[in-house]
Amino acid sequence: MTAKPSAQMACSVLIASALTALCPAVSAAPGPAEAGLKDILNYIGTNWDALTRTMTSCGSVQDSKLDEPAWLYLPAGLAEPESVRRLEQTCRVRVGRLPAQIERPGQLDPAVIGPQGLLYLPNSYVVPGGRFNEMYGWDSYFIILGLLRDGRLDLARGMVENFFFEIENYGTVLNANRTYYLTRSQPPFLTSMILAVYQADLNAGRAQPTWLERAYALAEREYGFWTTAPHLAGATGLSRYYDFGGGPAPESLKDETGFYAKVASYFLTHPDPGHSYVVAADSATPSPDGLAVRVCDGSQRCASADPIELSPDYYKGDRSMRESGFDVSFRFGPYGAATHHFAPVCLNSLLYKTERDLEEMARRLGRAGEAAAWKRRAEKRRLAMTHYLWDEKAGLFFDYDTRSGARSSYAFAAAFYPLWVGLASPAQAEAVARNLPLFETAGGLAASPRKTGAQWDFPYGWAPLQLIAVEGLRRYGRGEDADRVAFKFLSTVAQSFRREGTIREKYDVAARSSQTRVTMGYQANVIGFGWTNGVFLELLHALSPELVARLAEAQPTGPRPD
Repeated sequence: MTAKPSAQMACSVLIASALTALCPAVSAAPGPAEAGLKDILNYIGTNWDALTRTMTSCGSVQDSKLDEPAWLYLPAGLAEPESVRRLEQTCRVRVGRLPAQIERPGQLDPAVIGPQGLLYLPNSYVVPGGRFNEMYGWDSYFIILGLLRDGRLDLARGMVENFFFEIENYGTVLNANRTYYLTRSQPPFLTSMILAVYQADLNAGRAQPTWLERAYALAEREYGFWTTAPHLAGATGLSRYYDFGGGPAPESLKDETGFYAKVASYFLTHPDPGHSYVVAADSATPSPDGLAVRVCDGSQRCASADPIELSPDYYKGDRSMRESGFDVSFRFGPYGAATHHFAPVCLNSLLYKTERDLEEMARRLGRAGEAAAWKRRAEKRRLAMTHYLWDEKAGLFFDYDTRSGARSSYAFAAAFYPLWVGLASPAQAEAVARNLPLFETAGGLAASPRKTGAQWDFPYGWAPLQLIAVEGLRRYGRGEDADRVAFKFLSTVAQSFRREGTIREKYDVAARSSQTRVTMGYQANVIGFGWTNGVFLELLHALSPELVARLAEAQPTGPRPD
């Protein structure tokens, strides 16, 4: 999709002004170095249009993750908008209605909807790209940051209002707006999005107290989703990820062919004494998902003489891992199978930030009593996180296993979340910063030091984790570390862009390359890419003019990707 000439012209103006503001010396002396940044900034600026979806575009409804006809579903009580009628006629999209008004997640089993399809949203939105052709929960925060940096305030605000629509009509902020995601959410960045857009509106002289009133009420409702059963992590006072559905995740069956057989094989050959993730297939009651399998090794010697299938507890963990956004990692046990049994650092840090953000909103709305109550909730969570998740000896925050009653020892870049949200003490932040060598590579931070073949482990680096770590380090006075990590990742993205002309979902940060060799889960490295685009702009904005000049002059190294 090509941007309209007016959009390209506006982008060129934004690029020129960005370079002037960030690096006057570069913009004053045009040349190859300046072109290096101009090209990538132009790509990002025009790509917002290429990644924008609306209810008037035929391509918005398509879903490469499923082999099913294009369907669009409306909430049970919503009158059919004119845009949907036109979509139905022009694109031959089939339009249906959800069978009931949804008040809470898990209320409606997506299996009763057939075929699966896109859920209606009233405003335009930006998708990540590739197989991700819908509006995602946590991706959208980083996308919105980029939109605001590029002056696309109306589009950013419309996306936040789409989340309001999801809460009111689909029960919560969804993993994404597809019917098969009606059982789960994604990491809670809603209040961060609200305050980013509201501040941009204030700066533009367009802020409306009534908008903040509505945002506050809906964010409070969304907060309740995470702080009531079944999202409670035992008796810790903390929360967990939990998908209301059962069985294999529908979006995995086409795009991740063979994934569940590989998981079953792993657990047969690596049995966990305390947990059974494989069970004998019931021949009298065939597996409804068709995943009763014989699992064999490369020489075709079967590890199990009889068909076996993965247990309901495994599927609950797999789905909950997908709600966490970290799919796939071995952080919550092999293949994320125990995700729903952990109180995670990332989720509880975000809920702490949600509590502090709601405190800020209440104060702006003149509700001093409510602001004080939110402050108390945040402090209670901070104390619980320090008790359960902080390891003084290791100097890191770790996830807490509610089954064993012990902290995990799996180092993960989520340890920087407490710095990003400001709940870490100065001593804790200093200790986490000293552990940077566990994650830091030539091209930025790897998600973990462990090489498992999963994309959320070594050697892969992801834009959101870079931004959270960099801003967290900067918040606690570690500016030199923050600049170094930011520059490494930005230069990895920029050099890869100069080789291939695209921005990717993830990078091999050890090799400073977009070439990936993922063996767990989907294996593509998607082009687009929404959150990488947004994080690139945000990290670039915080760099000194000297570092921007170095970034602009850096030349590509390494092979072109296949």
